Amino acid sequence: MSLKTLITKSVQYNNWVVIKYIDWLSTKSDEQLNQEVISSFPTILKTLHHIWQTQEYWWSYIAENNEFDFAQTAAATGKEEVFNAIKNNSQKLVDYVENLSEEDLEKKVKIESPWFQCDFSKYEYIQHVIMHGIYHRGQIVTMGRNVGITDAPMTDFNFWNIYKDQK
Repeated sequence: MSLKTLITKSVQYNNWVVIKYIDWLSTKSDEQLNQEVISSFPTILKTLHHIWQTQEYWWSYIAENNEFDFAQTAAATGKEEVFNAIKNNSQKLVDYVENLSEEDLEKKVKIESPWFQCDFSKYEYIQHVIMHGIYHRGQIVTMGRNVGITDAPMTDFNFWNIYKDQK
């Protein structure tokens, strides 16, 4: 399997999971989404906000547009606003990756931030975005159980891979 195929499938899978989570969580009460639980972030909605904000941060490097605005993303805290922002960012990443070549994916992008410096390939940053989201979505399932949400959707990669073409 080529790098292009692997990364394209990965962002498509990630987008599918994001949609499944937003569809699932949109049926939950504001009280449940904002109930404090001990975790990396105090609420499910704040965890979703963090996932989106981080996706936007890395998107600015992956797309090489340097358009990340922390203040703008920090201001967006409403349920629908966060839900739509995550979905839009995930789809934007799919659209972007689908139009990249193998060489584009291997292009090194140097980052010099106040926290770290690195010079990795775009595909490595894309992998990071996906893995970061997976990590926090796992937390959301556990947080949900603590606030009475026990019907998390099945989002395993194998499940998506088997059924993605069946509609």
